[in-house]
Amino acid sequence: MLTKQQALLTKEDFSTRTDLPKWLIDEYKTFHNIVTDKTFPCHFGMGGELKGELRYGFITQDDWSNLPKTLEGFLDIFQNPKHKRHGLFVFVEPFKVEGNLEQYRKQFWDILQYLHKVDPVEWPENAPRDPEHHMWDFRFHGEPIFVFANAPAYKQRKTRHLGNSMVLGFQPRKIFQGLEGTEKGGIMSRDKVRERVEAWDELPKHPDISHFGDPHHNEWKQFFIGDDVEPLTGKCPFNHKSS
Repeated sequence: MLTKQQALLTKEDFSTRTDLPKWLIDEYKTFHNIVTDKTFPCHFGMGGELKGELRYGFITQDDWSNLPKTLEGFLDIFQNPKHKRHGLFVFVEPFKVEGNLEQYRKQFWDILQYLHKVDPVEWPENAPRDPEHHMWDFRFHGEPIFVFANAPAYKQRKTRHLGNSMVLGFQPRKIFQGLEGTEKGGIMSRDKVRERVEAWDELPKHPDISHFGDPHHNEWKQFFIGDDVEPLTGKCPFNHKSS
């Protein structure tokens, strides 16, 4: 069983550590090649990968116990202000046979539910428990975190296809300070990224994409968007322990 320090990986670990599974090394190489492509639309991700600022983790199909320790280790480095723009990307061991989008979506929410189940820290009293509330956000160790999925079943939204693994991106809400959807800098930078994403995907922005706090928006729908331009329907799969 990996310790917290061993579970949180750096860029260098993929070329120096001998205890990492081959599938993970292969998937990281694919991820690196995609996000460092000069045409890749997310310049934050590209810059973070090139500078070695991103952090990584992995789980297998049979064992998710690395994930809480990985996320704890990642949140620890957030205590240092110079790390505030870092992101965490967690690789999920590929299915033996590629699944459809709904299979990956189910596993994504199962993983978040697992994280919530093992989280020893209670959510703050003022944090909404119901995902239908427009101010709901996922939390771990009390920290609000935006989580988004990338999966091989994305065929049209190519920016969400980063290899044979489902890849979960974790971005603590602190990353977005100064870049909120209601701030001028945030509006400008997000609009630029979304324009580039639309060009890469050759699809309009997904209708469920908005900014946190939008009273007409549900944040959970942005965690795992569709591979089309249809808004998601139905109930959020996540259930807070108190419900």
